[in-house]
Amino acid sequence: MPKEPLHKIDVKTKSAYISEHSTPTEGHFAFSYTVCIQNHGSMAARVITRHWVITDIDGNQQEVFGEGVVGKQPLLRPGEQFEYTSGTVLNTPIGYMTGHYQMMSEDGALFKAEIAPFTLSQPHQLH
Repeated sequence: MPKEPLHKIDVKTKSAYISEHSTPTEGHFAFSYTVCIQNHGSMAARVITRHWVITDIDGNQQEVFGEGVVGKQPLLRPGEQFEYTSGTVLNTPIGYMTGHYQMMSEDGALFKAEIAPFTLSQPHQLH
């Protein structure tokens, strides 16, 4: 029987356009995104840092580095998950985000949990 991986972190995302915080005529498009970090490995791991690359439809990028997520460095035991919501602003109605979390397992090993690219879009912009 195959052994469970020590480090298996899955990251799921969903995004939403926030019209009440956006001013399209001024190139100000606000989005929220909810992230669910799930530990499917056999060892506890803590979120140490985050690295986001946020790209608008014109190809302009901004990078965000920081400790933890929403002011926390959650410890995820096997089978546990942590969910949070944050936000970003673009100059265009469409963009995308991708990145990774730097994780540390309880044995001190550092590893990355990749965040697959996901779309930020004002409604009715994508067909």
